[in-house]
Amino acid sequence: MAKQTVVSFLTLPVELVYRILDHQSDFTIICSMRNICQRFNKIIDSYDRYQTLTTLDLNANIIGDRGTKLLAQALQHDTKVTTISLVQNGIGDVGGQYLGDALQHNTALRTLNLRGNQLGPVGIKHLTDALQHNTTLSTLNIRANDLGHVGIQYLANAILHNMSLLILDIGWNEIEDVGAQHLPDVLRHNKTLITLNLECNRIEHVGAQHLADGLRNNTTLTTLNLAQNQIGASGAQHLADALRHNKTLITLCLKSNQIGDVGAQHLANALRDNTALITLSLEFNQIGDVGAQDLAKGLRHNTTLNELNLDNNKIKDVGVQHLTDALRHNTTLTTLCLDSNQLGDVGSRHFADALRHNTTLTTLSVGGNDIGDVGAQHLADALQHNTTLTTLNFASNGIREVVAAQHFADALRHNTVIIILSSTISYLYF
Repeated sequence: MAKQTVVSFLTLPVELVYRILDHQSDFTIICSMRNICQRFNKIIDSYDRYQTLTTLDLNANIIGDRGTKLLAQALQHDTKVTTISLVQNGIGDVGGQYLGDALQHNTALRTLNLRGNQLGPVGIKHLTDALQHNTTLSTLNIRANDLGHVGIQYLANAILHNMSLLILDIGWNEIEDVGAQHLPDVLRHNKTLITLNLECNRIEHVGAQHLADGLRNNTTLTTLNLAQNQIGASGAQHLADALRHNKTLITLCLKSNQIGDVGAQHLANALRDNTALITLSLEFNQIGDVGAQDLAKGLRHNTTLNELNLDNNKIKDVGVQHLTDALRHNTTLTTLCLDSNQLGDVGSRHFADALRHNTTLTTLSVGGNDIGDVGAQHLADALQHNTTLTTLNFASNGIREVVAAQHFADALRHNTVIIILSSTISYLYF
């Protein structure tokens, strides 16, 4: 009887193993096929896809705690992967423990995205224990993980002296004012964090005061996102006071925080003295004409702000007049957004007058303001004199496109501005 040849997976020709690997996911290769034996590791190491595998995207795969365990075991020895995204994977506190164990040993991972899981306070404690020892992770996203104020306390204690984390996203975790009180010490003592996202965390004026206390002496944070909280006018005042002393924050987002015209006044006063802030986002804050007037006063004296977003703020033509008067004197603002206010054709006339004299503004967005055909005529006339504006957005303004084309045809013969007439079509440029 002829001898039977038994073929082992471990003795397959290299090229055949490559073809098998072609049909495996990155997750399977890293978590299930590595460390079978020395020969197989060498084959995988020489496999072209593995050689370039630095990013592992497992979003919405629902790997759960069990899959996280396999991944964590692989990460303890992996030296290739620098970025892992595990968005919405049903990872709970047990999975957090597995990842924490892995981070204690891994020296390659730079970015970890855990958004939309269920780590909770217990899971984040395991991760933060690892952060006290890990020296390579620079970006951590734990947005929407039910951390609450207890979880934030664990996190704050861990990153007090962490020397690698640069970007931290802890938005949508309902930390509230109680959790925010743990962050000032981080801002005072941590020397590496440059971006902090606290969006939608039910932080009110007391929490804003805590953050402001930390910002006064912070020398590294450049971006702070507090969008969709409820800091109100009082919280805006606390932050404005901090801005007078802070020399490093360049981007501040306070979108949807109910600051009103009083809060806008506090921030405007801070703009007179602040010499660091470059981008300020204040959309959806009901600042109205009074708040716009105060901000205009701040812009007359400010010499660093480049971008100001005032979308959806109930600003009418009176408020626009104050802002456009400021543009005659301001020489640094390059982007101004006023979408979905109530400018009308009168407000557009004010902008047209300002554009004839302003030589720094490059982007102007006034979509959804009922400008109409008459307002379009005003802006078109101004563009015949302005040579610095590169983008003009006035989509959803009740402007007939044929009329707009007629108005802007002459202006665009000598101007390179891109004009956006609607959200779906119509870009005019020459």
